[in-house]
Amino acid sequence: MFENSLIRIDVEKSEVPWLKIFSQKPYREFFDATDEVKAEILRALDVIGKEMIEFYEPEKINIASFGNYLPHLHWHVMARFKNDSYFPEPMWGKKQRSGSYRLERFDEFIEVIKGKI
Repeated sequence: MFENSLIRIDVEKSEVPWLKIFSQKPYREFFDATDEVKAEILRALDVIGKEMIEFYEPEKINIASFGNYLPHLHWHVMARFKNDSYFPEPMWGKKQRSGSYRLERFDEFIEVIKGKI
């Protein structure tokens, strides 16, 4: 959905708003990245998180960077809701219920992010 010389942002298909930020170069850890890449990742995290809060009014924003399966520096940013299927567990954790949250206006949200990033 977005990229520049330092990062790219992808959409994760999900029942909740979920974006992933990748470094363009294949750093294994955040600590390996240049200061410029780190700053761009943090800027993107800030923009996405603030817009998720403004646009969706979630219960919580989850941010994660594991990379155990994909050892390429990347961050997950997810808006979470009490009525999503996994809350309060992580989205890749154990499903808690058949959730009633319905993702709406995601294309509009993406356009807002593109305009601010």
